Order: sequence, then structure tokens, then C-alpha cells
Amino acid sequence: MIRALSAAPPPIVAAVRELAAREVEPAAAALEHAHTRPHDVTTHHPERPTRLGGPVETPDVEDIESTDIAVAPPWMTILHNCDCHTFEEVVKQLMKAIGCSEERGWELAWQVHNTGKAVVKVAPEAECVRVGNILAAIGLIVTVTQS
Repeated sequence: MIRALSAAPPPIVAAVRELAAREVEPAAAALEHAHTRPHDVTTHHPERPTRLGGPVETPDVEDIESTDIAVAPPWMTILHNCDCHTFEEVVKQLMKAIGCSEERGWELAWQVHNTGKAVVKVAPEAECVRVGNILAAIGLIVTVTQS
């Protein structure tokens, strides 16, 4: 199900806006710049005709600001405490599953041990299922759910 960004929880809205500001807007600006080379710019001077043979008119453009961006709701993979694996086994499997550093693996393992569970991945459904399968391969208890 896809819902409007305005209907998403505030942390998700903030994350999407941050991603757009960091990734999408600079890419769009670079693309626009790449298609506007100095020799392509045509400026109308009354004494000089343009390359198009006549005056260049700038169209009226209406800026529309919209916050209703459709995004797929994120999923999450939750690792549960089971007291049946060593910390080293859990850390090693986390490193395989989510590509984290050993230090981050230890942080997550301690969080699971101390609180009973930890969210180890927030991503689209397929990615969360992939992570869950890797963790479950050694018998760890995981839940994949829509957040």
C-alpha cells in the first residue's frame, strides 16, 4: 500500500525530506546544469537575432509546492533475545546480514540482550526479509513487520 508522505509518521517524513535534500535536489541541479551549456543559452538582444530567428519568450511558470509524495511504507527486521547463541555468533551474523561494523554488531547484540529485542534494519519489505532470513539461518529469532 502506498500512502501520502503527509500521512507518514513525522520521523519518516523528516527522513524522506532529508534524503531528498541530500540526494535528489543536487542530482536534479546537476542534470539541469549538464543540459545548459554556455553555447546553448540564447539571449535576446534587440540588435542581434537569436539562433531561433526571433525573440525568445520566457514562459510563465507557476511554482507548486507539494508535500503529498507517495512513498511505500517502511518495513523493519527485529531481532529478539533467545539466550541460545553467544554474543560472537550474533555479532558475526549481524555483520553478514546488515553489513555493519563489528562495533555496531556488538551494540545491537547488547541492546537485544538488555531490552529483549532491537530493530536491526528499516528498509523495503524485500530487504528486511532478506536480512531476517540471514539472521534466522543460524536459529536467531526474528520478526519482519511493517512499521
